[in-house]
Amino acid sequence: MKATIEHRQKKYIVDLSKPLDLSIPFSPLGPRAWYVDPMQITPVKNQLFNGSVADGGSVNFRNIIFNPHGHGTHTECVGHISEEIFFISRTLNQYFFIADVVSIKPLAVTEDWGVRKKGDLIITLSQLQKILEKNIPEALIIRTLPNHLEKLHRNYSNTNFCYFEAEALAFLADKGVEHLLVDLPSIDREQDGGMLESHHAFWNYPMKTRVSSTITEFIYVSDTITDGEYFLNLQVARFDNDAAPSRPIIFKIL
Repeated sequence: MKATIEHRQKKYIVDLSKPLDLSIPFSPLGPRAWYVDPMQITPVKNQLFNGSVADGGSVNFRNIIFNPHGHGTHTECVGHISEEIFFISRTLNQYFFIADVVSIKPLAVTEDWGVRKKGDLIITLSQLQKILEKNIPEALIIRTLPNHLEKLHRNYSNTNFCYFEAEALAFLADKGVEHLLVDLPSIDREQDGGMLESHHAFWNYPMKTRVSSTITEFIYVSDTITDGEYFLNLQVARFDNDAAPSRPIIFKIL
């Protein structure tokens, strides 16, 4: 199933029958962060109803307890950091973009500076400037190296995971990258005193807020996917919340 797409005076050909899924399922066995317990899925059971076929019920009817930021692939809007209420279900109004997949090996911080501490792993402004020197995509998909399968089920709480320099996110915002997708629980340091400098820089909040821009976290980019240009379909569950589970799908451009 091939489609020809015209966008910004260019034509792209993609095979819609060959999707590449970047999402990690919401699952009790999936990754988590921010000190949350594993996601819970339990059948509804009371005196009038049995929501488990295995236990004699007529249908499976389960309650699910999860946190959109703490479990699985999710997409968030500026409502994540703003006093004003913004919902991802209303700020994301387009779902197809031209995207670049890039692989980056984080660098170790050599000395304390601000929220950064010696030994932290960060993605820097200079790394992104080098990668995006000739092309600025609508959406940027970042695979951090090494790309261990552990990303599919790791508990990131209290691990001081890799994060971004705020200057790097300000650069992306200034260049017009609208959607950022990363295989990390956050673009900011796990413990930063609540500053969230990179989130503020990417959304340019509160000065000239980029309301339609999004950040997608907890993706997984398989090693079988090469760096390069793709057609992205970013679908988000319709929750009236600052973030919601999402399923970014990319298609290779032929």
